Amino acid sequence: MVAPPKPQRVPLSEAVDRYLDSVSAQVTVGRLRQATRNNYAADLAGLLDALAGDVITDDITGEDVDRAVGRFGSGADKRYTRREKDGPGRSVATQKRFYESVSRFFAHAAKHGWVQVSPMQWATLKPTVRGDLRAERSALSSEQARALLEHGAGTPPADGDEKTRPHERNHARDQLILTLLLVLGPRVEEIARANRQDLLAGDGQTEWRIVGKGGKVRRVPLSEEMVGLVNAYLSQRPEPSEDLPENSLADARKALFRTGRGTRITSRDVQRMVNRAAARVRAAEPEQARGITPHALRHTAATLMLASGWDVKVVSQLLGHANISATQRYLDAIPGELAVAIRTNPLLAKAMPTQPGTSAHPKSS
Repeated sequence: MVAPPKPQRVPLSEAVDRYLDSVSAQVTVGRLRQATRNNYAADLAGLLDALAGDVITDDITGEDVDRAVGRFGSGADKRYTRREKDGPGRSVATQKRFYESVSRFFAHAAKHGWVQVSPMQWATLKPTVRGDLRAERSALSSEQARALLEHGAGTPPADGDEKTRPHERNHARDQLILTLLLVLGPRVEEIARANRQDLLAGDGQTEWRIVGKGGKVRRVPLSEEMVGLVNAYLSQRPEPSEDLPENSLADARKALFRTGRGTRITSRDVQRMVNRAAARVRAAEPEQARGITPHALRHTAATLMLASGWDVKVVSQLLGHANISATQRYLDAIPGELAVAIRTNPLLAKAMPTQPGTSAHPKSS
């Protein structure tokens, strides 16, 4: 039996630095994303702020963790401006992420002897996300998705929007990204880090090589319509500016999706593009308009595929999920779907009344 590590009296600030070094190493080998490392760093900065970095890691108690969770939760959430917030301070989802980041840190600390036992065992303030997703993150109906594809990218060359900055105007790019998000359901960071060489053509079929979470790769075939959108975009893809720093220039040259300045598109750029698309739908078809995030389009792709009868295993593979249970969480209700399912149930055929004039609506009492 392997002996447990010897306890060490390590200051919290030093323990956090060591932990983030190990996380950075996992990013280097492709086991974690840089965005994940950034989230850990931001969350653990909140832990240091609440407990003071000179405290010894092994002296931290469950009450200390509760104090840190409460203090973090009461802080201002500066990531997005939300019309409807969960309440004062940060959203419950952000607090939950903080709690999980701290839990992973203390699990690592226990493994290396910085704490003898994780204080998370005695923490009581565990944030829990209740209810449905925020409306902006839930799936669109098929009509809303159609309206987004029809109006979201604007009118070619999408230069008629006075409020849109010139470097953001690219109808072909936006049309392609919206189509990929709504049909294939990639993660927004998978769009951002896509490279030109990830489009693989051969034997009459073009595939998109998607690098997903943890560096896992999946190859997704593109339809003829999608290939047409790809070619339309590539024919007018902006060239990288030679004024960019050497590293940025090398990255921009590889990037599939670029801004008007020729730099690699970022996840935030995609978010802004989706916001502009939603505004265009609101102007063209107000009845189909609603607030959306890129994640809502991933939900939409999964929901519509499952509602159309796709095997959940196929949908799971397309989305890059490690297991089917993750895919099932993406299934949102489509308006009218339950009514159609009940109305077409074969067991009801014999039970339906055959008298003429029978109404499909219940009689009023």
